[in-house]
Amino acid sequence: MTEIEQVLTRVAVQARDSRPWGWPSLPAPVDAATLDRARETLGFPLPPLLAALYEQVGDGGFGPSYGLLPLLDAAPSGEPAAVAQYLANREYGRKDPEWPWPEGVLPISHWGCGMYACVDCRSPQATVLLYEPNADAADGAWFVDAPTLTDWLCVWMDGTGWYEETDKGTDLAPWDDFRIRTAPAPQQAP
Repeated sequence: MTEIEQVLTRVAVQARDSRPWGWPSLPAPVDAATLDRARETLGFPLPPLLAALYEQVGDGGFGPSYGLLPLLDAAPSGEPAAVAQYLANREYGRKDPEWPWPEGVLPISHWGCGMYACVDCRSPQATVLLYEPNADAADGAWFVDAPTLTDWLCVWMDGTGWYEETDKGTDLAPWDDFRIRTAPAPQQAP
């Protein structure tokens, strides 16, 4: 059994046995056509584990806090869809260059107060980032929540995340690539 298969098996059990706030039931998984539409809309593919979660476990409704966002359609919980939230964040960042949203960083779970867990779809390991917009500047709003999506899911399933009442104040490291990933592209000479 591969690492992805092991994680999917554990997540599927946890997803059946717990329900985040606002989710009356676990939504059905998405089909391959939905994953294709998401990829086309985003302009990049989902990391393999994230795609497998949506295709094999459910279209959101499991995970920490308010749970994984649905991929393309709004949820019964009132949470936005991940793709729509990404596009809205990118548009907002274009309108306010002081708060750019990095290309390829997909919000996957809402923490409340504008905070999101996001997957860096451009990183080979699918780093999970915490976006905390209550900072004074955009540079201080991004943190590394987990080095991989697998780690992030395991922390949730083990009940050891920074968001747990039993956590003793884990400090998250700043995401050092924020400015690199949001810098304007150099202008081409005519």
